[in-house]
Amino acid sequence: MATTTPTHRAIEAVWRIESAKVIAHVARVVRDVGLAEELAQDALVTALERWTETGVPDNPGAWLMTTAKNRALDHLRQQALHARKHEQIGQDLEAMEAHVVPDFVDALDAAREDDIGDDLLRLVFTACHPVLSTDARVAMTLRLLGGLTTEEIARAFLTPEPTIAQRIVRAKRTLGAARVPFEVPGPQARAPRLASVLEVIYLIFNEGYSATAGDDWMRPALCEEALRLGRTLAGLAPQESEVHGLVALMEIQASRTHARVDAQGHPVLLLEQDRSRWDHLLIRRGMAALARAQELGGALGPYALQAALAACHARATAAADTDWAQIAAIYDALSEVAPSPVVELNRAVALGMAFGPEVGLELVNALLTESSLAKYHLLPSVRGDLLYKLGRFDEARAEFERAAGMTRNTREREFLLGRARDAGTPRP
Repeated sequence: MATTTPTHRAIEAVWRIESAKVIAHVARVVRDVGLAEELAQDALVTALERWTETGVPDNPGAWLMTTAKNRALDHLRQQALHARKHEQIGQDLEAMEAHVVPDFVDALDAAREDDIGDDLLRLVFTACHPVLSTDARVAMTLRLLGGLTTEEIARAFLTPEPTIAQRIVRAKRTLGAARVPFEVPGPQARAPRLASVLEVIYLIFNEGYSATAGDDWMRPALCEEALRLGRTLAGLAPQESEVHGLVALMEIQASRTHARVDAQGHPVLLLEQDRSRWDHLLIRRGMAALARAQELGGALGPYALQAALAACHARATAAADTDWAQIAAIYDALSEVAPSPVVELNRAVALGMAFGPEVGLELVNALLTESSLAKYHLLPSVRGDLLYKLGRFDEARAEFERAAGMTRNTREREFLLGRARDAGTPRP
């Protein structure tokens, strides 16, 4: 969307805020997410045409909602006409004149009603449906819930715009072909589906927090979108502990954003960061979300446990004050709840800090034959750090160089090559 005038910029801002709600409401009416987005986009085009002349209305979100809903009702009327359901047509036209959803749609809603009844939450679960690939879920979520354009998504993930466009088109077709219902899954099916939603939001956040490729160490805009989605989901599902756990994790991690790079944009490791630059408002929000996750009872899930790890760092006013024994204990719990080679690698770091680098190195060496970590640059990076601390500088240099050759992020490669040089000339 062009942003050459104040009106256009205002429309863009309104769309970013309101589009998810508009699409969600229209999708409930037409039962087709792809069609709902098209109808909502039609309303946006109308806004561009009219608001440029008349100015932005007092309640632009309501204007977009009403216009999109009318488009949806027109579409349903045309469908009814084509089907020649004369008796149904009369009932629908009467309902449309009153600006309500036609009776047959109300009946369909009643038959399919979930126990939450929130259009936006239905859209979240639809965009993140397991029938879609992970890449497609991410693109759909950013498009439908984040309000991002195809160009913005492509730029954020350093992916060609046609590739992103094709993913979104295929995702819509897949949802339609699979006849995915526009609903929140029932209580028994909700837990695994919620896990998919949380995974997508966390993937978006992680890509912003530590970019996998490109010239920038971070992409803060993606972190902000993930945080916005997480906060929205927490408001829609306030009784879900893991939702609050994920929000807590993202809030606390995001609090370090300004301290994670120096003036030249180079990475700054956690233990070397200026903690006065951490955002303490975000830390307080994260701590409150973690407390909420704990208050809901039961064993903490993977996101809440990771938030508890982040909280340990946030509570330490200086790196030397970090309670590494507590962090190692939380990693023990995390490895039970969500075992994975990456968790074991992070656990090795914690053990190395708490009990000495030789303890951490023993665990890292056990991961060297793990096939899933064969191309994971943080494995040689962590091993290099532990070897450096043990005074095995030549081996450390080789590991840092190997890690640098694996990463696709320019800033991270420069950082790792710098560590390799340091290992070649260790400080006395």
